[in-house]
Amino acid sequence: MTKSGRVLVTGATGQIGSELVPALRRRFGADRIIASDLRTVPPQAPTGQAPYEHVDCAQPYQILEVVRRHEVGTIYHLAALLSAVAEEKPQVAWSVNMGGIYNVLEAARQYGCQVFFPSSIGAFGPSTPRDHTPQVTIQRPTTMYGVTKVSSELLCDYYAARFGVDTRGLRLPGLISHVAPPGGGTTDYAVEIFHQAVRYRHYTCFLGPQTRLDMMYMPDAIRAIVELMETDASRLRYRNAYNVTAMSFTPAVTDFAINLKFFLVVVDGATVIA
Repeated sequence: MTKSGRVLVTGATGQIGSELVPALRRRFGADRIIASDLRTVPPQAPTGQAPYEHVDCAQPYQILEVVRRHEVGTIYHLAALLSAVAEEKPQVAWSVNMGGIYNVLEAARQYGCQVFFPSSIGAFGPSTPRDHTPQVTIQRPTTMYGVTKVSSELLCDYYAARFGVDTRGLRLPGLISHVAPPGGGTTDYAVEIFHQAVRYRHYTCFLGPQTRLDMMYMPDAIRAIVELMETDASRLRYRNAYNVTAMSFTPAVTDFAINLKFFLVVVDGATVIA
C-alpha cells in the first residue's frame, strides 16, 4: 500500500472484488480494508467481514462521507456495469460508470487518495491492432461499455495531470474465477459455461464459435493489481492503463469441458454445450 490510511474497495461483492478484498485483508489486515457495495452482504461471506459499507457510487456524498469517516488513503474503484449489461442499458451504463469514476476522483482530489481503476480490453475497437496491441494505440470502441472505459481512462489521466491525483489502472482481459458468479461481461461465458452446464446440462453462448478473446486467471489479475499499486510512482511510464494479458481462446476450444462429460456442438452459429 503506497498511501497511508485505510483502503476502500467499491463494488466489493463483484467478480474482482470478491477476491481482491480477501487478498488485501490478508496482506494489510482486515481492519484496514473497507469493502463497499450496493448489495447487502451476509455476515458469513468473505467480503462481508467488517468493516463493510453500503455505498452507491452514483451518490457523491456517500463516497465523500465514507472516505472522510474511515480516513481512506487508497480507493479501488471496481463498481460498474459490465459489457453485456451495459449494451442492454446504455443510458444507465453511462450514468453509473462515468458518474461513479467522477465521484471517486473528486473524493480522491479532496482527500488526497490514490485510485485504482480497472479498464478493459473493451476499451479497444475493430480498428485497434489485434496482435501485440501497443500500449498507446487507436481506441474506437463500438460498445457503451468500451466508450465508458476509454472516457474513464482519459478522466483519470486528467485528474493525475491537473490535480496530482495518483491514478493507476490496467486494461484487464476476461477474468476466469470460481468465486463469484458471472456478472454480465462479454467474456463471462468462459465461467458461465460451467455453471450452466452443471445446472442445466446445456449452455448457449452468445458468441460465435471462433470468436477469440483474451482471458486471465483471477489470481494473476489480483497479483497484477496489487503489484501495480505498490510500485513507486517514479517507475511508472503510464498511469492509465497498462495492457495485461495471459491467454486467449474461442468458445469452440473450450474442449476442456469434456472433463465434465459434456461435448460441444454448434447451433445456428452459437456454441452449445449439451
